[in-house]
Amino acid sequence: MKNLTFAGRWNADVIDAQYQQWLENPESIDREWQIFFEGFELASGKSGKNGGSTLDDGELTRAPAATDSDQPNVEPKLQARVIGAIYAYRDNGHTQAAINPLHEPVPNPRLTLERLGFSQGDLGKEFDTGNYLGGVTMRLDEILNRLNTTYCGPIGVEYLHIQESPKRRWLQGKMEPSNNIPTFSKEKKLRVLKKLYEAEIFEKYLHTRFVGQKRFSLEGGETAINSLDAIIESFPEFGGQEIVMGMAHRGRLNVLANIMRKSYRFIFNEFSENYIPNLNHGDGDVKYHLGYDTVKTTSSGAQVEIRLAANPSHLEAVDGVVQGKARARQRIRGDIERKSVVPILIHGDAAIAGQGVVAEVANFSKLPGYRTGGTIHIVINNQIGFTTDPRDARSSRYCTDVAKMIESPVFHVNGDDPLAVLYVSELALEYRQTFGEDVFIDILCYRKHGHNESDEPKFTQPVLYKKIGKQMEKSEVLAQQMIDAGELTKAEAGQIRKDFEDLLNQEFEEAKKSEQAKISGSKLFGSTATYQPEYNFDPVETAPNLEEFTHVAKVLTTVPDHIKANTKIARQVKQKWKAFEEDKGIDWAYAESLAFGTLMMEGTPVRLSGQDSERGTFSQRHAAWYDIDTRERYVPLLNLSDNQAQFCVYNSLLSEMAVLGFDYGYSLDYPEMLAMWEAQFGDFCNGAQVIIDQFIASSESKWQRVSGLVMLLPHGYEGMGPEHSSARLERFLQLCAEKNIQVANLTTPAQYFHILRRQMKRSFRKPLVIMSPKSLLRAKEATSEIKDFTEEIFHPILDDPTQPKNAERLIFCSGKVYYDLVAHRKASGLEKKAAIIRIEQLYPLHTVELKEIAPGYTQAKDVVWCQEEPKNMGPWTAIENRLEVSLSKRPRYAGRKPGASPAVGSLAAHKLEQIHLIKQAFADL
Repeated sequence: MKNLTFAGRWNADVIDAQYQQWLENPESIDREWQIFFEGFELASGKSGKNGGSTLDDGELTRAPAATDSDQPNVEPKLQARVIGAIYAYRDNGHTQAAINPLHEPVPNPRLTLERLGFSQGDLGKEFDTGNYLGGVTMRLDEILNRLNTTYCGPIGVEYLHIQESPKRRWLQGKMEPSNNIPTFSKEKKLRVLKKLYEAEIFEKYLHTRFVGQKRFSLEGGETAINSLDAIIESFPEFGGQEIVMGMAHRGRLNVLANIMRKSYRFIFNEFSENYIPNLNHGDGDVKYHLGYDTVKTTSSGAQVEIRLAANPSHLEAVDGVVQGKARARQRIRGDIERKSVVPILIHGDAAIAGQGVVAEVANFSKLPGYRTGGTIHIVINNQIGFTTDPRDARSSRYCTDVAKMIESPVFHVNGDDPLAVLYVSELALEYRQTFGEDVFIDILCYRKHGHNESDEPKFTQPVLYKKIGKQMEKSEVLAQQMIDAGELTKAEAGQIRKDFEDLLNQEFEEAKKSEQAKISGSKLFGSTATYQPEYNFDPVETAPNLEEFTHVAKVLTTVPDHIKANTKIARQVKQKWKAFEEDKGIDWAYAESLAFGTLMMEGTPVRLSGQDSERGTFSQRHAAWYDIDTRERYVPLLNLSDNQAQFCVYNSLLSEMAVLGFDYGYSLDYPEMLAMWEAQFGDFCNGAQVIIDQFIASSESKWQRVSGLVMLLPHGYEGMGPEHSSARLERFLQLCAEKNIQVANLTTPAQYFHILRRQMKRSFRKPLVIMSPKSLLRAKEATSEIKDFTEEIFHPILDDPTQPKNAERLIFCSGKVYYDLVAHRKASGLEKKAAIIRIEQLYPLHTVELKEIAPGYTQAKDVVWCQEEPKNMGPWTAIENRLEVSLSKRPRYAGRKPGASPAVGSLAAHKLEQIHLIKQAFADL
């Protein structure tokens, strides 16, 4: 019976069979069962088969063995069944808990008296409780009643999947003595009631004043406001100072108004047909997508900063962004223990179960480069998607089952019981602050209206919505409970309602008086907008001091005596230093490290994350060296000086969407750091397209937030097939408008060096997308001299260095294909007939500089654009018209023909195509 799960199949037959086997041969059963039976034998005062051994796995903590005078006379098998019953309730109690406000709980057959191995006659017998309540003697009926109250009431808890005993014991110690029944003061209950009134009345007010307008109401799930309020109120007690929050649109306006205290007047203005947002730049987004920052004062007088991230309708896309923002805020605050800044994610039930990024984010919750010390997840469980039933939306019992992947506790709670919601919210916060790990609160509630207020849910859910229509208001139920307890009068309850209704009426009238909804002269009012100067091409001094540059170069190529480095790495760094000393060419990876090092010496920290980024996909970076005998880690960039800035390089999990979201979020809140995300191959950015489209490319336009994130996307056609050739350059160029992002395809290490340094030295921030190289990493022709670093700046366009002034043709290109063009020109003796001009920054295109280059070639009769990518991909469609406008000549295309796939799979076919496109560029010369 080795395949039996110790804590998951409690019934009399199993216990009896295991017990008999243990009596015969203790070693023949699993160790957990051995410990189990040792435990009740010890609790019964028996020595057991193993001579009174005190085996303990840390979970089965035993009370001292009873003496003869106080030992109940109980059969060992019945005692074992009591211990089994305790674990059965701990494990399965949630399955019959009264957590669903729309349905009565369904009894679990495993928890019946008979299945637990007892008869009615056993109820009056006394038993030892083992590790339950610290080990006491108690009648069976009392034990079962307490267990039922604790685990089968309005709170159902899943936690036995947690492997670490201290966490399970901690939860038991918090829940079992109180039977999971909260006891709150009158003042605390009154606060809960007031927040309920605010949540309910606010939604009704919007519903009646702005008929038919979408607002994604929280009606039916208003206790989510109580949950957030409870966490914020208790937060300072546990060392909390700041919350970074993410959520989709359902309930967002309610959270903004009643948690973050965004002006009711401003929200009413946003509903006005005449409302014209006074934006810094761009177009903005709908009101239930926008972010907001605030500082809230708790009832104790403590202040808590709250930052709600903007989020599109790609519901869970914000999860990684919130984690990155939280990590950045922790860094800014010096929050090493990760207790001052806590992320909170509010999910919908369909989204948390259906969207894979949830699992991606959960999976990096404990990883060194991405952990934030635990996230509090709150699920507004409407028990339906848009129109989709849970049975069609997931294969698991609960929408929160992803929590088990990272062994997080899950509190399922009846959303119609605000005090229970308050209780589990405070408990969840304490767990997070105690153990620094994720915790989930699953608020089972309902959605009073359809997916939005114009949707009719009765079309597809007639029975469900009959039940919902009969539900009483949560505030009404709580108010009556307080009235019955003598804690409130009916008149006082009515006055609380009236006071809030009067406030809303006053704010509404003031909003109507505001001309065109301009209630503030500030463009930043009511948003998380940040201002920055307009994009410009002003030259930026990026050349470092030669002495400092040389120092960094030396440290990067010096293996310390205490590190026995891999012989290949030792040889490489020796060659790099020799090349530097003799000024025979600095390669791409060396240039990158020099950019990082010089920035850090100047006080700018650097963060690089991505799949295999520490070593580099192509074994080019080696940011960390490992002793071949001890694997001691040595990072040259952390050993530049005693007062240098920080360098962080992390190998990420095999995720694009979550990790890119994280690094984007990080860049938002810590713009002083050079933040970079690197794809293993550029093609893999496909997996993060939602983050690119909804956040990075539209960050300023939609969200009024600026980001300086750098994306490194290996790109180049070298015969590696369709999956490892294209970083989808065309997609980024298609997203370009209003100078929103920068897209570069560089050809020299020095250009890479300068563009990275320029990114941090400008007065503004823009995302930077770099088509990083593969074969050029080690190409001898693609190296740079020392003066290219110390005497130059970044050049958006590179003129032909040979300056063939009588050239008959101007060939424009970008990236690696430049070297193929140069090689063919030389081999064909066409050096004087064609000039090859590189556009290093494809967007924003420096048209002024472009126009200045062209007049230098007075003999040029035609213009060619050459690229490696198929005609329907790469830069062609974006660059064609811009070249024609700037040069007054229509460019001719030289490149691969249009294709459905980015590249061919055959190396031979690739080579033939490459030869053909290069010849095309020089045809008829």
